[in-house]
Amino acid sequence: MSTMFSKTLKKLRAESGISQLQLAERLFVERSTISRWESGNRIPDNRMIARISKLLDADINILLNAAAESDEFPNVIIVDDTKIILKGGIPVLEAVMPNAVITGFTRPSEAVEYAKTNRVALAFLDIELGKTNGLELCSTLLEINPRTNVVFLTSYIGYALDAWSTGACGFMKKPLTYEGVKEQLKKLRYPVWTGDIGK
Repeated sequence: MSTMFSKTLKKLRAESGISQLQLAERLFVERSTISRWESGNRIPDNRMIARISKLLDADINILLNAAAESDEFPNVIIVDDTKIILKGGIPVLEAVMPNAVITGFTRPSEAVEYAKTNRVALAFLDIELGKTNGLELCSTLLEINPRTNVVFLTSYIGYALDAWSTGACGFMKKPLTYEGVKEQLKKLRYPVWTGDIGK
């Protein structure tokens, strides 16, 4: 249940003096969509949040922060064109973040499509992804959701300087390790609730 966002939206809508139906009509969505947001069953994407903040004359950061705090089961992706890295990395991420939804991709295009329909809280990206550069993928993901935390994965430390200029918040050498991931989580720009059981 996304209670923080639902309570915030309901409060701001009430203060604006408009009904769920009126808000739905102005956003061009069904009233049931507003109801799902206010009941905590769904969270709108960042573009819709921007429209909501404008309509309610509210600070967008209030809604964005509420949405971030509502991610009880954050979406985490790992993108690497080497399947063995995914096979070894996904169990590590699942151990560190037992409440997260971990999804692996070997194709950057699939990761982009996933990000368009799912709020990605954290992305671990290989820098060399065949024809696609992980640095470019980072930029695309941040265009979709500026609150996505990006951590680069590579075997080549020489990429570090280029990686830092992309808006990423972390850099790790392969392979992923439990302790290494835990350290990176402390450095995220936008905190992610992990459900860590304290291993």
